[in-house]
Amino acid sequence: MALKAGVIGLRMGRSHVAGYVQNPNTEVTVVCDIDEAQARRVADEYGVPEVVADYRELLEQELDLVSVATPDQLHAEHCLAALEAGAHVLCEKPMAQTVEECEQMVAAADASGKQFMIGQVCRFAPGFALTKKLIDDGMIGKLFLVESEYAHDYTHVKGVGGWRVDPVRLREPFVGGACHAVDLLRWIAGNVAECHAFANRFVLTDWPVNDCTVANYRFESGVVGQVMCSIGGKRPYTMRSCFYGDSGTIISDNTSPTIQVYSTKYPTTLQFSTMPVNLASHNVASEIAQLVDAILNDKPVPTDVREGARTVATCRAAVESAATGQPVQVKNDF
Repeated sequence: MALKAGVIGLRMGRSHVAGYVQNPNTEVTVVCDIDEAQARRVADEYGVPEVVADYRELLEQELDLVSVATPDQLHAEHCLAALEAGAHVLCEKPMAQTVEECEQMVAAADASGKQFMIGQVCRFAPGFALTKKLIDDGMIGKLFLVESEYAHDYTHVKGVGGWRVDPVRLREPFVGGACHAVDLLRWIAGNVAECHAFANRFVLTDWPVNDCTVANYRFESGVVGQVMCSIGGKRPYTMRSCFYGDSGTIISDNTSPTIQVYSTKYPTTLQFSTMPVNLASHNVASEIAQLVDAILNDKPVPTDVREGARTVATCRAAVESAATGQPVQVKNDF
């Protein structure tokens, strides 16, 4: 019998609906969005039988699985309610906006006994997945430096209703956007111990948050790293990332059809190569497939509630450090 799924938030959530429809083990029985016209369009496109405008009405249904794809500031509220309703949860990144919200969500997920997965989609991008495999296989030797960037010009994308610029429920770009890059580096280099960050606001001067942040990280392994987040820089969206080992270097990007690999482990004529990869920068269908497999076969998911919390805590350390000018220890114990 197929798992019954509901989706809350149908802008990013549209790809969740598509992923559930593609999966032979799930069916979408209800969708929710405060924009009922948007909800109706998605429901009609994918043959979903029920549309609601209030997430509480969705959670009154008998659902096995709920996707939360609403604005970042609402993730904690909606996920906690979905867990209380007895559903497994797939939450879009970031898991929450604060460490305190993450602690509540960890406790609720533990108490529920349900699967809780965070949609850290970079782990499913083919170029990044191949990068990790090559590093794990020893292609570039021992890592010593990792770098990533989240460059996405938000000038004309304040979000429906202006949720990205809401001064009351403040959405930090480094948490909401750079969590992609932070989670990618954590996935490959492990947990971060300490952060020292700097920020400014020279472009989006009418926004209530810094539009550029550079965070320097020291990982527990001794690896050092850096994440740059720019939401006002004038360039195409990119998450260009570099990984340096004592035997080589890999450069990859979720918007590029190739990754670049240099390795001294191979003969001189083969030390540099360009490897083709599929472009699937938002591979939500693969996320869903992994979560459904975990539910049906009682297996853990790699981007579970604690991994989501650690990524948020690593991002929050950058926000705090940039505000205080001091290094910040990163919380990893959840």
